[in-house]
Amino acid sequence: MADEKPQALTKDELEIVLQRLPDWTADSGQLAKEFRFKDFIDSLSFINRLVPYFESKDHHPDIHIFYNRITFELSRHDIGGKITALDGEVAKHIEHEYSTLKG
Repeated sequence: MADEKPQALTKDELEIVLQRLPDWTADSGQLAKEFRFKDFIDSLSFINRLVPYFESKDHHPDIHIFYNRITFELSRHDIGGKITALDGEVAKHIEHEYSTLKG
């Protein structure tokens, strides 16, 4: 049913998600990771590259920009800031897009 709220991951489910996402953490109740770029322009370009995906998933992560570093924090605000399967999916997509920059 479309009106159902997403469900927070259990501790065991979250462990599995974290095993598949290198260097991501969930210490603050959010999936989080910092990414590094050449400069400020590259940082912003990466975010802009991801915006259509975020919109298509109706998922809007907290994004912190520190010149050539970006920290993404993922959780569902509509269920009290809990981590869901969608957060894991979004993190995986961010990882994939970042890896294409290095390739």
